[in-house]
Amino acid sequence: MNERISTRCTAFAGNRRIASGELGSVALAVKNVVDQGNQEPVLVFDDSTSALIELDLRGTAGDVTQRLERAAEHAGTAGSVCHALADAHRGAGRPRLGVVAREVTLLPRHWDWLASHPGGASVALRKLVEEARRSNAGKDRVRQAQEAGYRFMSAIAGHQIGFEEATRALFAGNAARFEELVQAWPADVRHHAKKLVAAAFEPQTTPDGSDV
Repeated sequence: MNERISTRCTAFAGNRRIASGELGSVALAVKNVVDQGNQEPVLVFDDSTSALIELDLRGTAGDVTQRLERAAEHAGTAGSVCHALADAHRGAGRPRLGVVAREVTLLPRHWDWLASHPGGASVALRKLVEEARRSNAGKDRVRQAQEAGYRFMSAIAGHQIGFEEATRALFAGNAARFEELVQAWPADVRHHAKKLVAAAFEPQTTPDGSDV
């Protein structure tokens, strides 16, 4: 399998996990299950965000692999093959590394303030972004874990008993309540959900190392 196919993902057939790992190998496992006549809905989730990945399984295993390799070649600054599959039309001509030019809309006084800094607006904005990333790293991890967990749970466990209460416990940071509510869910769904949300229940620390 071509190493450029690097998105890690997990596939479910109904409530049963059928494959987990690099996108290329998971896609072939999914194709095998579908070709065998599986009647359960098959969903493939990005392991980082729980975004659903749509796979084109037409043709042979080689055809599937070639399409993924082409998507990987056009991934560019999208950040993953998952994004390239969803936004393939934006692949041509994008820079793969380095600075990415995008529009930023600010008021005149904001531009004046940025321009007054050494290096100009671009340098000042980069410094502000890096500082915000450092100071909000803990909160960002919690938010991302909550969003990934909720996205997965909504797609596959919305009909499970205790779903709404488990969602509330997730966003409230109540780990014990969440654990209690998902205990009756199918094992594969429960284990994957708990893995996704683990960071949402970890103690947060400030940049100086003290607990929040």
